Order: sequence, then C-alpha cells, then structure tokens
Amino acid sequence: MTKTPLNGLSDIRAFFHTNTVPLYFISPTPFNLLGIDRWVRNFFYLSYFDSYEGRHPRVFVPRRRDRRDFDSMGDVCNHLLRDPEALEFIAGRGRGGKACFVMLDEEAYALAKDAGLDVMHPPQNIRHQLDSKVVMTRLTDAAGVPSVPHVMGRAGSYQDLLALSEGAGLGDDLVINVAYGAAGSGTFFIRGQRDWDECAANLVAQPEFKVMRRIRNVEVCLEGTVTRHGTVVGPPMTSLVGYPELTSTKGGWCGNDIWREVLSPAQTHTAREMVGKVGDVLSEQGYRGYFEVDLLRDLDSGDLYLGEVNPRLSGASPMTNLTTEAFADMPLFLFHLLEYLDVDYELDIGEINARWERGYGEDEVWGQMIISETAQDIEIFTATPATGIWRLDEAGRVSYVRPAQDWSSVNDESEAFYMRVAAPGDIRCEGAQLGVLITRGHLQTEDYQLTEHCRHWIDGIKARFVSTPLSPAAPLVSRLVARA
Repeated sequence: MTKTPLNGLSDIRAFFHTNTVPLYFISPTPFNLLGIDRWVRNFFYLSYFDSYEGRHPRVFVPRRRDRRDFDSMGDVCNHLLRDPEALEFIAGRGRGGKACFVMLDEEAYALAKDAGLDVMHPPQNIRHQLDSKVVMTRLTDAAGVPSVPHVMGRAGSYQDLLALSEGAGLGDDLVINVAYGAAGSGTFFIRGQRDWDECAANLVAQPEFKVMRRIRNVEVCLEGTVTRHGTVVGPPMTSLVGYPELTSTKGGWCGNDIWREVLSPAQTHTAREMVGKVGDVLSEQGYRGYFEVDLLRDLDSGDLYLGEVNPRLSGASPMTNLTTEAFADMPLFLFHLLEYLDVDYELDIGEINARWERGYGEDEVWGQMIISETAQDIEIFTATPATGIWRLDEAGRVSYVRPAQDWSSVNDESEAFYMRVAAPGDIRCEGAQLGVLITRGHLQTEDYQLTEHCRHWIDGIKARFVSTPLSPAAPLVSRLVARA
C-alpha cells in the first residue's frame, strides 16, 4: 500500500498518469476497454485479432494467428497466454504485471500466474456462482430488486412448462433464461409447442431455469463497480437487441444507444438505486470490481425490472467509459483498477453518484453497433474495411477518411469510428463477428426500430466486405466466437 492515501479524484488521476505497474487487457480485441490507455500509463492491450495492423502503440498482436478453431472468448485468451511471442512481450515489460479480461476460466488464472501476472478479478468460484441467472435472481429478489413475474423450475416437456407457468399465473407467452449464456444465447422465447420443440434439447438438460411472463419491454443497461467505499453506478443506455441486419440470434445483443433522456429523471433514480442494491449483493458475496446490469423497462406500465447481472466487463463498457461523466471525473473502469492495485484511497462515492445522476452533456448522443455475419454461406474474406474514421454521404455511401485509435475524433453524425474484427483470410460464416461501429446520433427510433441513418451505415460497411467461396479441399473449421 502507498504510505499516504490518495485523497480525491485529482490524486487518483495523477496516480494513474504516473502508474509504473504493467497492466494488460487480454481479449480477442481491444474493444471493451478502448481509450483506457489515454488515462493509465503502462496500460496495454494483448489481442489476437489484428484490428489496427500495427498502428496502435499500446496494442500487441502476436504475428502467428493461424488458429481458427476457437470455441469462446476465454479460449482465445488462454491461447494468447500460451503464445511464446505474447509471453515474451509480457516479460519485456518487467515484473509485477496485472491482467484483466472480459471472459476467463480457471485455466486463465493458472496461465496468468505462470506468466507472472496477477489477475484483477475476483476468484473464479465467486464469478461463476454470480454469473448464474438463477442464483442472481434469488439473491436480488431477497435484496428487493424486482424481476419480471417469474418462477424457477425445470421441465421435461412443453406440458411440464405450461404446468409450471400456470402454477405461477404467468400465462402461455413466456421467456426462459437458463443459468448461463452470454449476449442473449441463454434466452428463449416460447409461445406454443413449436417454439418449445426448437429449444427443447437445451432446456430439458437444464437442472433449473427461470420462466418469466413476456412483457413489452426495452432493455436498459447500466454498469457499476463495487469498491471498498461503495458502488459507483454509470449512466443508463438502451440496447440494440435481435436486429436481423446485425445478428442471426433472436434476442441477441448487438449494440447500444446512450443519451441523457434514456429514462425519465424518476426512472433514472430508480434504476440507479436498483444497480446500487445489486452492487451490495455482489459485495456481500465477496465480489469486487466491475459489473453490468440489464434492466427491463415495461413499455406498458413504465416499471423497471431486473433482466440479468453480468459480473464482468461487457460490450457496453466502451460507452460507459468514454461518456462525458467519465471525462469530467474518470472512467468507471479506473474504480475497478483501484481495487486491484497496491494503493489506499479515499473517495466520497455518494457524491460521485449524485453528480453522475445529474449528468453532463445533455446534447450528447452516441450509438454503437456490433456487426455480425447473418448469411449462412461459408466463404473466405479477401477484403474487409479498415479500422479508422469513416464518413457517410447524403447518398448513403461510406468512405474511409482517416486513421484513428477510437472515436474521440468523430465530428458529427456523418462520421463513425469502425474497428475491424474480421480481416482478409478469415472465415465468413453465420455468426462471425465482422466489426464494431460507433457514431454520434441515435441508432434506434422512438418505437425501437433501426433508424434510416443506422441502416445506411450497416449497408455501407457491409458493402466493403469481399469474399470468395471455399475451395472443395479447404478444411471446414468451427465457428469463431469473439463476442464483445
């Protein structure tokens, strides 16, 4: 610990600007923590996908990237922690390094230790337990955080499901959450035998799941950080969910809109109180650090319900960490770092939360979309759009304008920052992530359809991808997963 505690945000900002500990974000791409290197000295991104083609001074990508059979983000991270060139890069930065991730498993903890790195996350057993939607629903129910009317149970047939639902008065138009599943992959919408049949193999295998009444809702997400002084809560944003232009997964997350009027002032206060209570629950279970909460706003009643809790960084983290609130004080992720660095500090978390609830930048609107392949053909990319600033003209055509490391230099709604994931030589297949686009302005209308402006961006960027069919002799590989 430092001998003299850091007192307030000015001391803490200075501490990070003079940081001497090598810090690594290990993930398929730098996406989730883009821009943090502007705030923290000696912060590096260790990535597998070559989004920047060597042009980002803090991004390290091993030269050998011929493996394509990854099953998950965690699988990519473990591969990086075994890569000789990556290990050489870590060793070259000196001892005492620390690492953070989006997804990691027990093996990642061991591999990080072998590489001389401390992991800046709670122990795996705590993270795994709290990642369960079933466990978190029970804990948050007890803490007074309401969920959509629901029941816990299991079912071996559609008739079993109906009996479970009718016993709780939920009706027959249902949403089911299994305990584990990211980016909407663990959510199922069931109204009738046919819907059940399509997902029965998955549901029958579950020891227990959460059955909810389906409501007309929009998803609102907020992130927070559990600290020794309390929970800091970030600004609310809406989610893009299930748009077939962006994702092939029904109910799959594919982006966010963030602006001051996401919720009314009263709803914003309620939402922040709910997230604060979730932080209290996590703290009681021994959790420290960053987390994300999906809330469901009922479009008929206006009520807010808990959707799910993700005890980790998320795809919404870039929006949270580069908002006006972050620049006025500091990014939410830096509160996470404080919990895992050898430093003592004093902060009035209540004052920070009150200031962030009042908000800044009332005219600032940002949107991000995660663009995935939705066609079923399997091909090889021969050309993909480059990372940088792109422009959309009045005719709906997009063109590359200039290189950039993030979206801080986006001028107006005619420009966007695009970060590529898919590169020439990668497999083009359904579900493969193509890239991320961030721009000023709304991506959704008031009735939650994609705006015309958003559709022009999607069409314009997708038109920049060129691919060719696989040759008959080319090996088929497992789908590459690199969820944000």
